[in-house]
Amino acid sequence: MAGALTIQLPNVSSAIALGGDREENLKILSRQTGANLVLRGQELVISGTQEQIDLASRLVRSLEDLWIKGNTITSADILTARQAIDSDRQGELQDLQRDVLAKSRRGEEVRAKTFRQRQYIDALRRRDLTFGIGPAGTGKTYLAVVVAVQALLANQVEKLILTRPAVEAGEKLGFLPGDLQQKVNPYLRPLYDAIYEFIDPEKVPSLMERGVIEVAPLAYMRGRTLNNAFIIVDEAQNTTPAQMKMVLTRLGFRSRMVITGDMTQTDLPLHQQSGLGVALQILKHVEGIAFCEFSQKDVVRHPLVQRIVAAYEQYEK
Repeated sequence: MAGALTIQLPNVSSAIALGGDREENLKILSRQTGANLVLRGQELVISGTQEQIDLASRLVRSLEDLWIKGNTITSADILTARQAIDSDRQGELQDLQRDVLAKSRRGEEVRAKTFRQRQYIDALRRRDLTFGIGPAGTGKTYLAVVVAVQALLANQVEKLILTRPAVEAGEKLGFLPGDLQQKVNPYLRPLYDAIYEFIDPEKVPSLMERGVIEVAPLAYMRGRTLNNAFIIVDEAQNTTPAQMKMVLTRLGFRSRMVITGDMTQTDLPLHQQSGLGVALQILKHVEGIAFCEFSQKDVVRHPLVQRIVAAYEQYEK
């Protein structure tokens, strides 16, 4: 039997947060529950069968810690909330929603959006070596930079080192203009972008001159011992086994290292083994190393990205 339920939202910002961009969140909630959800000002009207209404209401209420503050709600937040309801993890969901990792320079709260992301953040905080493996858009690099910057600002480490192999994805470095640093900057751009979220871009050059922040190609790590540092090795699927062994053995005292990569997006030459893949096989039983594997369910970019990743996963199977 069809019916309807009205939930009164406290203010306009709550309604905007719950509805999402072009009310995309309401469409996702509808797909997840089978109910019809309509916003009328600050009133949310849920209609459908009693079972659909009950599920939709529980899902909306489970997101209350977010929309009541006017915080942005993403598809990942909704899917995680549905997962929490299905697996009776509502208490864990509240902890996830309330654990603010950091605030950006614009005042936006950064937190885990999926249970796997929270596991990853816990590993980054507690382990000396963490591997984050999974598809694009799961927050592997971004969350690592957030944790690293917070550790730097809290004086837990003296320097932040961000590195990645300069492997060409269909292009040649030699044809790019400028000196070596200018040639490799496009490869390091995502790391700069994440840093700028939390540190004034005008201050970053000074920090780099003093060696507090170092952004460099992987080759620059050879022969060094990296003490009292937070090291992020990005795009590690493009390392060779020798490069991976080299960078792992750079880890010094009072340092933490995170290795991120996506084994489905390797740009190495055909038949060249990925250092990341080899490392996962060799180190999987080594005590003290954390391995966090993400899936398409952890994608927190545009909802279409999640469907693209799922389609590729299905095709590759």
